[in-house]
Amino acid sequence: MDCAVLKDGGGLVMTAGSLAGRTALVTGATRGIGRAIAKRLRSQGARVVGTGTRGGGGVPDGCEYCFCDFSDPEATRRLAADVGILAPDVLINNAGVNRIAPFEEVDPAEFEWVQRVNVTAPFLLCRAALPGMRSKGWGRIVNIASIWGNISRAQRAAYSTSKFGLDGMTAALAAEVARDGILANCVSPGFTDTELTRRVLGEKGIAELAAQIPIGRLAQPEEIAALVGWLVGPENTYISGQNLVVDGGFTRV
Repeated sequence: MDCAVLKDGGGLVMTAGSLAGRTALVTGATRGIGRAIAKRLRSQGARVVGTGTRGGGGVPDGCEYCFCDFSDPEATRRLAADVGILAPDVLINNAGVNRIAPFEEVDPAEFEWVQRVNVTAPFLLCRAALPGMRSKGWGRIVNIASIWGNISRAQRAAYSTSKFGLDGMTAALAAEVARDGILANCVSPGFTDTELTRRVLGEKGIAELAAQIPIGRLAQPEEIAALVGWLVGPENTYISGQNLVVDGGFTRV
């Protein structure tokens, strides 16, 4: 791959869900949920390549870094070509964008931008990764969706369209590749305590939001990463085609 290795960490803490000898690609791995997933998979022994849009990297220690802006179709196509060469055993499509606006005020160009990043890029990367997974008879794909791909609310037209679409794509993919030893799932986080969430909502906003969640708090990125780590590890041998919601019970009340 045309990507620089930024860090070469050691002293891994191996877990029961060992991924030793496996290669994982995690998109959007420089912050929030994606960074937590990259760190988790590295701790499980995988070689982890993480993408981001920060020129200086920002992936966890021991991970390799690739710059890729998925809003640029040509950049996405180049990465997909590299993925064919990398032949990852594990693919995590986490990178995503959002725009909130009243339906009649949604800019068609921005609507297409959200779909390009949130649906088209995962489609192209899944497509590129499949030949290598099929040749090995083993592969794990997790597409990070959202509770807004299970339910929706006002002003989420572009984002919900993309996440419902990602779920549908994952279900179709899982049905097609299961007999090749490839399991594909969605994980749909609810409100998660990330740097971006804190910057947008502030402490007061987070407290008000937490009061609406049965567990009474936001998820930690590491909690999302723990589920992803299990889904792509050797202990998962039968869960595929599912959309697993991690939201503290928010969508069930």
